[in-house]
Amino acid sequence: MASFLKKAFLPGGLLVTLLILAFLSGCPSSPRPPEGPVEGPGEELPPLTASDTESILTRIALLLNRGDYEEALALFDRIDPAEAETSGIRLIKASVLTAAERLEEARSIAGEIAAREPGNMEALLVLSNVEGAAGREREQRALLEQVIKTEPANTSALILLGNIALRGRSFKTAASYFDRALAADPGNGDALVGRAGVYRYERDPKNAETLLNKAVTLYPGWPVPYSERARLYSEAGFPGDAIKDLDKAKDLNPRDYWTAIDRGNVLITLNRKEEALGEFTRAISLDPDNFLAYVYSAGIKDDLADHDGAEKDYTILARLNPEYYFAFEGMGIHKMRKQLWSEARDAFMEAYKRAPETSYALLAAANWMRAGRPADPKQFLEEAIRKTQRESLDWYMLRLYHDLTGDADVAARIDRETRYDVKAKMLYYLAQYYDIRGNRNLADKYFLQSSDLNQRGNLEWRLNDWIVTERSLKVY
Repeated sequence: MASFLKKAFLPGGLLVTLLILAFLSGCPSSPRPPEGPVEGPGEELPPLTASDTESILTRIALLLNRGDYEEALALFDRIDPAEAETSGIRLIKASVLTAAERLEEARSIAGEIAAREPGNMEALLVLSNVEGAAGREREQRALLEQVIKTEPANTSALILLGNIALRGRSFKTAASYFDRALAADPGNGDALVGRAGVYRYERDPKNAETLLNKAVTLYPGWPVPYSERARLYSEAGFPGDAIKDLDKAKDLNPRDYWTAIDRGNVLITLNRKEEALGEFTRAISLDPDNFLAYVYSAGIKDDLADHDGAEKDYTILARLNPEYYFAFEGMGIHKMRKQLWSEARDAFMEAYKRAPETSYALLAAANWMRAGRPADPKQFLEEAIRKTQRESLDWYMLRLYHDLTGDADVAARIDRETRYDVKAKMLYYLAQYYDIRGNRNLADKYFLQSSDLNQRGNLEWRLNDWIVTERSLKVY
């Protein structure tokens, strides 16, 4: 096998890597990934000739590292037709189809080969990956157990079973599978990372670091152990060490979404918010349909007073993950800032539907009143009152917004409240009530009192602070 080919594959990747190596080396079982330095996914693609299967498969593997699945699939048409029909090539293609999320096609190929060749463990492994990608974990586990029943030391199956157990937080079971894989192949990168993961979850950072150090030494061109070690360092309170590992992981694979997320979080810990925002923006460009990066991006933009940018992120968040009620909360806050009362009402109503908290009910009602008449949200408030503990301060505030009377009693109850966070919140809603009713002097008095309690963890803090700043209520 060419020296280039030995550098081309990274451990920890798709099963297709091992299948390609097995096919080209003529081995009947999955070989161990090469030790020593390996090249990252940015390496220049090798020359390609129409009939050179080795060259074609090498290019396919590198395209997979880059996430270019459709281009990789197109290359199978360049393989000699007779060779393309062999089980080895077809299983490689099924693995690429799995990566491309074309699961029915992949299942058809792997299932047909597994039925025709009962002793073909690679077919069972590929089929297990298809089932795993489809979310059919029980079927995946059954296929993998079938493999290790025939080949007890099949490292690929043992590692996959270990990862399933680890996801299910069955740490003892996961450790057993990874230990068996390492007994069969002490330098297996995936097994080292998997076993380190068990140690990490079991709060044994020393042993986790030892295994990850070994993986980094054996595979310095593989980004995964750097990313995993960075998480270990971050959790242990060493963000400086974590960022060094994430810098390396980013250099090796700049297209990895989770490296960008992890790097952004560590940069926040280091108080480098602008750089962190750049990482979350990069993550969005890599996977614009994953909602998580928008959560962090919106939060940083809020902190940096990029209100329009934050509002845009919250709007996208609400579309991508409608059950994430904080997205509607963020939208509502920014609609209020722009005095778009009807839109703010609708946003807080959506938040209340998903999380029936008093704050969302009161904010929806306040914006409803501003958008129309004070009595408009009466029916909605009746429903909210029924869901609230009777005689609680929340209950009395909801009643005030519903009845439009009783403010003196509510003010007295707030004055007796000893919990500062609750007091600050209720002072804000009392101030809103007076502001809506046209009593600017009392409104400003209570906005200022709420501000003086400095409860920045409250949802209402920012809304209150905007009003205090806009009206120049504080005298320094």
